[in-house]
Amino acid sequence: MISGGSQERRGPAAAGAAPCSSQAGAVGGLDLGGGWGYAPSVESLRPPIRGEYGFFIDGKWRGAAEGKTFASLNPATGQGLAMVGEAGAEEVDLAVAAARRAYEGEWSRMSGGERGKYLFRIARLIQEKALELAVLETMDGGKPIRESRDVDLPLVAAHFFYYAGWADKLGYAFPGRRPRPVGVVGQIIPWNFPLLMLAWKVAPALACGNTVVLKAAETTPLTALHFARICEEAGLPDGVVNILTGAGATGEALVRHPGVDKIAFTGSTEVGKQIAAAVAGSAKRLTLELGGKGANVVFADAPLDQAVEGIVQGIYLNAGQVCCAGSRLLVEESVHDVVVGKLRDRLATLRVGDPLDKNTDVGAINSAAQLAKIRSLVASGVAEGAELFQAPGALPEQGFFFSPGFFTQVTPSHRIAREEIFGPVLSILTFRTPQEAAERANNTCYGLSAGIWTDKGGKMFQLAQQIKAGVIWANTYNKFDPTSPFGGYKESGFGREGGRQGLADYVVLE
Repeated sequence: MISGGSQERRGPAAAGAAPCSSQAGAVGGLDLGGGWGYAPSVESLRPPIRGEYGFFIDGKWRGAAEGKTFASLNPATGQGLAMVGEAGAEEVDLAVAAARRAYEGEWSRMSGGERGKYLFRIARLIQEKALELAVLETMDGGKPIRESRDVDLPLVAAHFFYYAGWADKLGYAFPGRRPRPVGVVGQIIPWNFPLLMLAWKVAPALACGNTVVLKAAETTPLTALHFARICEEAGLPDGVVNILTGAGATGEALVRHPGVDKIAFTGSTEVGKQIAAAVAGSAKRLTLELGGKGANVVFADAPLDQAVEGIVQGIYLNAGQVCCAGSRLLVEESVHDVVVGKLRDRLATLRVGDPLDKNTDVGAINSAAQLAKIRSLVASGVAEGAELFQAPGALPEQGFFFSPGFFTQVTPSHRIAREEIFGPVLSILTFRTPQEAAERANNTCYGLSAGIWTDKGGKMFQLAQQIKAGVIWANTYNKFDPTSPFGGYKESGFGREGGRQGLADYVVLE
C-alpha cells in the first residue's frame, strides 16, 4: 500500500520554484496557506571545471588514450560536467611505478615533521578552497550544498590537520614498537562522500610515510582531480599522490598490481568480497569498509522529538546514500504510533530539489542506476505487504530524484529490512524488550553502525554492549570526528579509519 506523495518525477524543474511551497499547507494540523514557502537561494559560485581531465601521475597531468574517456554527469540535471579519462593497465603501471620511486626516494626517508608540513599545507589549501570544492562536490554528486559546505568540507580539512599532527608522533601512537610505512598503497573510494573518503585514506597514509595511487569513483571523479591540483600547489613531491579515474576494470588492475603493498577500499560488500578473493594468498595488506543496514533503536523513555530529528539525520542525510545510514528504525511498541505520526509531520517539511539551493534538505540520487535500484527495492517492499509513506510535494522533472519516505508493517523477512537500499527509504519495525531490540538489531549480515535513544544511561550502555556494530551513537546519529575510529564487523568489512586506530593499517610494527 502506498500513501503520501508519488515517487515519480513531476513538478517544477530543479532550478525553478522551490517545491516546498506546496508542502507548507498542513504541518502538524496547522494550515499555513499556500503562500508560505522558500524562495530559491541558489549558490552562485561556480568552480573552474575543465572540459576534459586526464590523470595525475608522478606530479604531472597525462591525457587519456583516444576513445578512453567518459562523461561525469550532474545528477540533478542529467547533463554532462566534463569528460574524464578511463585509466587502463598502462596508466596503472605508470602510477604505481611513480609511487614506488617516490617512496624509495625522499618520502619514506623524510622526517615525520617535514611530512607533516605538507599535510598542514594541504589542509590549509582545502580550507581556502572549501566553498569551491563544496560546490563541485554538490554538482558532481547531487548532495545538498548545505551538507557539502557544512559537513563534508570541514571534516576533510580536519582529517588532514589531525593526521598532520600525528606525522612526527608515530612512536607515541604505538608505544614500545617501531612503526615503518607499508609502502605503495592502492586506494579506491566510493561516490557518496568522494572528497571525505579521499581524506580518510590519503591523510593517514601520507602521515605514516606511504605513497598513494588513488582511484576515484567513476560517477564522482572531479573533486579528487581538483585535489591533485591542491597537491601541486602544496609542492608535494612528485609521485607521492597519484590520481586515476575509471570504472571497475581500473580498480581491478590496481588491486591485482604486484607493485602495490596495500589496498584500502570503501564500497559495496559485493565488490569488497571480490577484492578479498583477489588479494588472498598474496602479501598485500587489505582494509575494507563496506555496506551496512544500521539499526536506530528508540525506546519509549527517549526524548521523542529529539529522536525524530536523529532519525531524519540518520536516513535522509545525502538522500540515504550513506553506508552507516540508520535505515532500520526499531521503535518500542508502546510509542510506535507517536513516533510514526511525528515522522510523517517531519517529512512534510523536508525540501527536495536543486542541490545547489541552500534551502534544499534532500538532493539528487547519484546516478540513474542507483535510482533504478532504489525503485526496485521499494517496489519489493510494497509487493511484500509493507506500507509506504512518502513526503508530499513535487519533484524536479530533470535529474535523478526520489521522494524520501518510510515503510511501516515491516517484518525482518522483508527484503527492505535485509538489503541495503542506499536511498532515502526507512524501514520501521517494533520491539517490546531491550533483549528483543538487541536481537533485531543484530539480525543482519552487516555490522557497521547503530543508534540508541533513551534517557537511561545504564540501558544505553547495556544495549551497546550487545549490538555487534563498529560505531554506536547515543542520542545522536551520523556524527563524525577525525579523532574517532570508524569501521565495521561481519560483512561491513574490517579495519578502522580515523583516530589513532586509523594509523595502524598504514604501518608495519617492529
